[in-house]
Amino acid sequence: MGFDVEHHRIFSGCGNEVMTVLDTQTGKVIATAPIGAGCDGAGFDPTTGLAFSANGDDGTLTVVRESSAGKFEVAETVTTQRSARTMTIDPKNHHIYLSAAEFGPAPAPTAETPHPRPAMIKDSFVILVVGN
Repeated sequence: MGFDVEHHRIFSGCGNEVMTVLDTQTGKVIATAPIGAGCDGAGFDPTTGLAFSANGDDGTLTVVRESSAGKFEVAETVTTQRSARTMTIDPKNHHIYLSAAEFGPAPAPTAETPHPRPAMIKDSFVILVVGN
């Protein structure tokens, strides 16, 4: 989640491919914006006023801005890499850092592990940097 302390707003990326903007004073959702699939990380940069959603299933970073009072829209969708869904923002240079890797095929399900995760391919881990 991203938090705009000054304006009392929380930006949350959801599994339904929607970012919600919550007013922390009223507890109400004041806006939504479409995002990509597989959001795991979201953030807010107070200097630029931009909110971000890292979408690992489709390999994108959604950039959301307030276009008018209480109205939010997608400003840009940046191609990143599939699996890049964990993110952080550097408040000094306003760059977004995302971790990503390539993965092999998932092993066959078993009774002990009905939803197995694929193994990361050796030496494929990277840190992606998104900035102007």
